[in-house]
This record gives sequence, C-alpha cells and structure tokens, in this order.
Amino acid sequence: MGQNRQFRPGQKAPNNGIYIEIGETGSNVNNPKQLKMKAGDTFPEASNHNRIWTYQRKP
Repeated sequence: MGQNRQFRPGQKAPNNGIYIEIGETGSNVNNPKQLKMKAGDTFPEASNHNRIWTYQRKP
C-alpha cells in the first residue's frame, strides 16, 4: 500500500533523512524540532504529546 509519512515516538525511521515534528492534524508548528536520522533509528519523544514526526520537504 505504501509507506507511512507520519510517525509516532518509538517507531523506527524507514529511510535516511531529515524529519521534523508537526501537529497531529498535519499542521505546522512554530520552531519545530528537526532530526537527521538513519534507517532503523527510533523516533524520540516530541516536545508535546500531540505532535508527530514527518519527512522534511525538499526545498
């Protein structure tokens, strides 16, 4: 079916790349955390329990 684009803390990163935190409805947040992760790394806790991780868009 395809890969998920949104990840919860504790899940593993599917690919290498930069991930940012967003609101659980997909909305942007002010000053989001950014992580550079490798495939298989575990997502840490977000700065708020209502936030999830997603890929950073390419510019």
